[in-house]
Amino acid sequence: MPTLFEKIVAGEIPANIVHQDDRVTAFRDISPQAPVHVLIIPNKPIPTVNDVSEDDERTLGHMFVVARDIAKQEGIAENGFRLIVNCNQHGGQVVYHLHMHLVGGRALGPMLAGEKHG
Repeated sequence: MPTLFEKIVAGEIPANIVHQDDRVTAFRDISPQAPVHVLIIPNKPIPTVNDVSEDDERTLGHMFVVARDIAKQEGIAENGFRLIVNCNQHGGQVVYHLHMHLVGGRALGPMLAGEKHG
């Protein structure tokens, strides 16, 4: 059964798409955790990071290039942003189609609860 993200890539479910090409699709998160919160996904369904193969390297690298370009486009590149990829239950993954969160637009603070800056 196709995931929610596969349906977005196919145009079956509406999304606020900010980038789409033959390898990746990027769209605004429906529950943003920061002023800018965009999900960048490979068009090919890859359930988790554990399922990545050598054949996926070009697409995964392209996700970073797209993240860079979107950060510039959104005006958050200079001040900074965070890229997050969750894997499986303990990593906080909810949709089992690999995706990168691009978040920014404000100071994000510690990455993990209880983390100290230093």
